[in-house]
Amino acid sequence: MNQSYRLFDNLRQHKARLLDHTRLDDGIALASWCNRDDRIHQVSANHHTLSLYIADGYECYRQTARGWRNGGGPDRLCLMPQSFESVWDIRGPLSFVHLYFTDDHLRRLAEQTWDRSPAQLSLDERIFAEDPQITLLYRQFLLACNWRDSSDRLALSSAVTLLLTHILKHYGALRWPGVSVRGGLAPYQLNRLREFIDAHLDQPLRLTDLAAVAGLSEYHFARMFRQSQGQAPHQYLLQQRLLRAEQLLQESSDSITEIALRCGFSSTSHFSNRFRQARGITPSALRRA
Repeated sequence: MNQSYRLFDNLRQHKARLLDHTRLDDGIALASWCNRDDRIHQVSANHHTLSLYIADGYECYRQTARGWRNGGGPDRLCLMPQSFESVWDIRGPLSFVHLYFTDDHLRRLAEQTWDRSPAQLSLDERIFAEDPQITLLYRQFLLACNWRDSSDRLALSSAVTLLLTHILKHYGALRWPGVSVRGGLAPYQLNRLREFIDAHLDQPLRLTDLAAVAGLSEYHFARMFRQSQGQAPHQYLLQQRLLRAEQLLQESSDSITEIALRCGFSSTSHFSNRFRQARGITPSALRRA
């Protein structure tokens, strides 16, 4: 992980086992962990952490003034601001995913979404809480994506933008007004985007890249694109990659590995899985047919 996050480094000094991790746009990071039979002292960090329990966690205790308190379990979340300090006693199995981000990430998002730059940002602490929107974004996007595959970068960055926007609106000291997005993209913006995507299907496109082409903030772009196309940007991108792949399978003699790379998939296995899910047939079977 290129940018240092104190909680990430602290966990690696304990029994917690790192299952996977990735660095997203502007240094935002994700890490998947499992742990058990561990005592962790979390000191004040240089970043915020949003944690979602994926499995187990029923025997996860936090030390309070009144003793040890538990309340963990699948889909429970912990929002730990950068000033957060605590002691945890992990007495049973626990699987969880951390999202690490900073004040700079939140401030930049606030400027793009609401055209406001707050002098100070503070987040509310939440321990063993429930939030269906956060659970949905974790389960359907962050956990459903392959963190190592470049073709999933757009879906990951889109989900993170939605997560941080949700955190700003519902867990910050400042109250942000609702953002209304009226209408979709202009025809010239759509044409420019389609040309850009077609020319860069082999590259790990991010939400930041597409929003810049349209001249919009990431938040507004994602919503206006959905209104225009009837689908999210990452869904459209995957659709175009599969269409290109299908054409190459039928009309070229390139190997399946070469086609996967030309269409933005970093591995043949990931390409085959996505193709079979969408078409009901493997790339090799389509070519034989």
